[in-house]
Amino acid sequence: MLAGRGGSVTELASATTAPAAKTTWWRDDASEPVRRNLGLTGVLVVLVVIGLSTAPNTFLTGGNISNILTQASAIGVITIGMTFVIIGGGIDLSVGSLTALAAVWCTTLSTQSFGAGGMVFTAVVVGTVAGAVNGVLIAYGRMVPFIATLAMMVGAQGLAEKISNKQTQVVNVGSINRLAANDILGIPVLVLIFAVVTAACWVLLNRTTFGRRTVAVGGNAEAARLAGINVRRQTVLLYALSGLCCGIAAIMVVAQSNAGSSGQGVLYELDAIAAAIIGGTSLTGGRGTVIGSLLGVLVFTTITNLFILNNLPTEVQNIVKGAIIVGAVLVQQFQPRELFRRR
Repeated sequence: MLAGRGGSVTELASATTAPAAKTTWWRDDASEPVRRNLGLTGVLVVLVVIGLSTAPNTFLTGGNISNILTQASAIGVITIGMTFVIIGGGIDLSVGSLTALAAVWCTTLSTQSFGAGGMVFTAVVVGTVAGAVNGVLIAYGRMVPFIATLAMMVGAQGLAEKISNKQTQVVNVGSINRLAANDILGIPVLVLIFAVVTAACWVLLNRTTFGRRTVAVGGNAEAARLAGINVRRQTVLLYALSGLCCGIAAIMVVAQSNAGSSGQGVLYELDAIAAAIIGGTSLTGGRGTVIGSLLGVLVFTTITNLFILNNLPTEVQNIVKGAIIVGAVLVQQFQPRELFRRR
């Protein structure tokens, strides 16, 4: 038998081929989203405890819970679209302006003359087309996503102001005005719309080829191209999906305010990006979950609700949100699984 400095050939072969020690499920990389979602659920529990302590008579009432979910609906739909874009390796700074543009365009007098169906169709088409333009500029114009969507943000905002002449456009279509006030089995319609969009996008991300291609493109675009994925087309579709979500959110915003204005959607892009990051979506692409983004939206909306109930200033609320975003990014930089691997 041959022997070397480290032992016999047989011993070396057995050491090389020995199976790696199995790790418990919660230390495995695949369980990282589960751990993060459980952590976010814990944060929500803490916020509920704070709410019960600071506003015991109002926080956990049915009306306030319904209000939290309703306020989370429009920004939640936008966040779902943003999640797909970030997982795909991009960023979309134009979602707030696209929401305002879709809201203004669908509330013009000529559009309202076609009724609720015409308004919904217009908002969805405007959002989707504008989002697709973002995708074309990035995929075929080879523009950096930050610059392309920044240009769209400015341009869409200007177009919304031009169409509305910087005036608020009152909605006269009764079915749209009643949308935010209606409920089904006690659940607000806007919350149901948010739930349907979330469920559909969860299936799209986790159970379809489109979702797998999104993760692949965001993880390594060149490897995805070599694997036969049309990276450019996928990029256009991702931004079109984000625009579609903006169009849906525009109808929800219009229903809540009974009007369309170029001022709607201000800073929505920051809220959406922040909620997606809090939910575990990696800014470098290739990783993220719809459920995590949902929980991120609920965390931010609940914080906002607590500040309102306790009459705390908006500037303090923004400081807290900024600190949460920084903390979430730091957590992404120093993943707990690296610590688990050392043990």
